[in-house]
Amino acid sequence: MTDTGQIPKDAKFEYLDHTADVQIHSWGDSLEESFEQAVLGMFGYMTDIGSVDEVTRIEFEVEGHDLESLLFALMDEFLFRFSTDDFTVCNKIHILNFDKEKFKIKVEGFGEQFDLKKHPQGTEVKAITYSNMQIHTDRPSNDIYVIIDI
Repeated sequence: MTDTGQIPKDAKFEYLDHTADVQIHSWGDSLEESFEQAVLGMFGYMTDIGSVDEVTRIEFEVEGHDLESLLFALMDEFLFRFSTDDFTVCNKIHILNFDKEKFKIKVEGFGEQFDLKKHPQGTEVKAITYSNMQIHTDRPSNDIYVIIDI
């Protein structure tokens, strides 16, 4: 449960206790879905993503040198865009292309500008971390664990 008190019923993420930070555990039927859910978990900690309408679409590409750096780049770019692009908060993430050999992702996010009159304020996410980051491609649920600095 987030500080906003809401996790969407169809969410495939949860929050685990961690000293001074929060750990997001996400999962999915594919690695792509697990990555998407990790990003939604980050936005869900910032506000009730159920209160977000799909008004704006953003699209971008990120790359890394392995899966961990790719996940970091994806989440960090969404956090950067939230902080700089009119505070756009997303409630839907869709990976358009996931190149697991070259470690590149093309992604789109749907949401709207964060508005305190409409969206409950959760906790500010300061940064994504590599601390104890885990990506389990050997499991059917493609479990991901990532700690965000709050």
